[in-house]
Amino acid sequence: MPEKQVYLSLGSNLGDREANLRRAITRLEDEHVHLIQQSSWYETEPQEMTDQPWFLNFVAVCETRCFPLQLLTILQGIERELGRAPKRGGVRGGPRLIDIDILLFGNVSMELPQLTLPHPRMLQRRFVLEPLVEIAPDLRHPGTGELYRAVLPTLTGQQVKKV
Repeated sequence: MPEKQVYLSLGSNLGDREANLRRAITRLEDEHVHLIQQSSWYETEPQEMTDQPWFLNFVAVCETRCFPLQLLTILQGIERELGRAPKRGGVRGGPRLIDIDILLFGNVSMELPQLTLPHPRMLQRRFVLEPLVEIAPDLRHPGTGELYRAVLPTLTGQQVKKV
């Protein structure tokens, strides 16, 4: 089976954020999700729940032989293994040791209860688009064909600083 290219967003805002992200990279490789390229790292202001530490984020291009739901299962397992607690009361955007999201899975568009591709909120998140555009400036949304770099200037509010 051929390898598929996927874009992942990784973030952490608890404990040793850099060490958390490096452990996640190691675990991805252990699971045969091979890192091909990664963006710079960014310090990011929290969005939904603002009373928490800033995040450290980056975007990675990886290759995998997994299908989308298989990859999701692997990523959720890595998150649990590295100490991510389940959402309490369904609260999104709270503090976490590690967060790994599938942004894009090749040109796949899908909407299932457990996974929507492309990531449904990526176009509203500077902390996703800025590192994504850094490593893939000509990448287009698989559904609309819009360049991600054209969306980036329209985002306001959230502070993102390259570190």
